[in-house]
Amino acid sequence: MTKNYKRLVLMTALLAVMVVGLGAYTRLSDAGLGCPDWPGCYGFLTVPDKAHEIAAAEQNFPGLEVHQGKALKEMVHRYFAGTLGLLILAIAVYAMRNAKLPNVPLRLPVVLLLLVIFQALLGMWTVTMNLQPLIVMGHLLGGFSIASLLWLLYLRSHTKPVFGGDAGAKALQGWSMAALSMVIIQIALGGWLAANYAAAHCVGFPMCEGSEAFSLSKVFHLPMEHANYEYGVLSYDSRMSIHLLHRFGALMTLLVVFSAMWQVFKGAYSRTIKNAVLAVVAALVAQVCIGIALVYMQIPLLVALAHNLMALLLLLTLVRLCYLQKAKC
Repeated sequence: MTKNYKRLVLMTALLAVMVVGLGAYTRLSDAGLGCPDWPGCYGFLTVPDKAHEIAAAEQNFPGLEVHQGKALKEMVHRYFAGTLGLLILAIAVYAMRNAKLPNVPLRLPVVLLLLVIFQALLGMWTVTMNLQPLIVMGHLLGGFSIASLLWLLYLRSHTKPVFGGDAGAKALQGWSMAALSMVIIQIALGGWLAANYAAAHCVGFPMCEGSEAFSLSKVFHLPMEHANYEYGVLSYDSRMSIHLLHRFGALMTLLVVFSAMWQVFKGAYSRTIKNAVLAVVAALVAQVCIGIALVYMQIPLLVALAHNLMALLLLLTLVRLCYLQKAKC
């Protein structure tokens, strides 16, 4: 395998993290509909900024006002996402041509290529369906999935594993998989919270004021047949229930991940595995602290962005741990 291929995979994985961050920033700054069409912006490939372009945009999209700041955020996100798609295509083409080389898997790059195509469709539907919550959540999960699979591909291309190298850690892989599953569920709950604009609908800590109105049926109520879902359409009780469930999920995630990491740390023989466990714990503690700060600071934009990125980092540390348990380096 060439060094250039490894660098390409690493660069693409880092770009995927950046795209997730840009997507979160776009969503958190209420710029998801900064451009009402797709893939262009008001019919242009770039944000309309000249007087005649703005006039044409307002004529072609009556009733809409061009917000250049929001449109720019949306288009920057699209440019980076498009670049990510091209790099994944390059990785897939290389894998198809060099599948016989060691540490050049074919299936994973093909899955990534299909996933990024579907992610582009979700991006289009996010706009054309006016931020329908299920689509928005799917788009968020798609970004996390692409970043995680690229990270896994880099681990497979960068390391030379000796399978079964740490029998103690390998026997406890189920614990790490349970922790990984719990984190994925919690990320999905966070995505549902964000898609329904429920972050501000829970006053107090650790419980919400009016938490007696909590209802699981309200949490999973899917709003349909609305012309526009921007800023949310669910009732206060529904959004409070969504937020409170996310907090319950955070507590469960804390308990499950800590318990799992304690078991793996005790049973592992190698320092590599133990350090990977400590990385997971560090990311988990940081994420919990950011989440608490987010509530007390009343959801400032940069702290909310850090909460999204730390969730991704926690996921990536768990992906690495699960990989190393199967193949100790």
